[in-house]
Amino acid sequence: MSQWDEGHTIAGWTGCGIATVGVAGIAVGVCTGNALGVWGGLAVVAIGAAVTWALHLSGWGKPPGRRPASQWGLRVKDLTAREGHPGCVGCRLAGRGRPAEIPVRVAGESGTGEPVSESAG
Repeated sequence: MSQWDEGHTIAGWTGCGIATVGVAGIAVGVCTGNALGVWGGLAVVAIGAAVTWALHLSGWGKPPGRRPASQWGLRVKDLTAREGHPGCVGCRLAGRGRPAEIPVRVAGESGTGEPVSESAG
C-alpha cells in the first residue's frame, strides 16, 4: 500500500457505497424516464456526501497526505480529528483547524488599512 493511501478509510468506503447506490438510482430514473428516480438518486448522493463528512469529522476519515504505516489500516481511528486536519476542506467547513484568535493590530501601525489623507500639493 502506498504512503498516501487516500480514501482507504471507513468514511471513504461508506461514502463510496452510498454514492454508488445513488448513481444507480439516477441511472434507473434516466433509463425509465422517471424524474422521481433521478431526484431520489440525487438525494441519496447528497446524503452520502453528508455521511462521509460526518464520519470524517468523527475520526473515521484521515487527513490528506502521507501517514505513518501504523495509520494505514482501515479500522484505525484518527485521534487528531477534533483539532482539524491542516489543508482539509472538510475540516475548514466545520470550523476546525483555524487559529483560535485573530491578531489585534494597534492603531497607527503601518499596514493597518486606515485611510490615508492626501496632501494638497
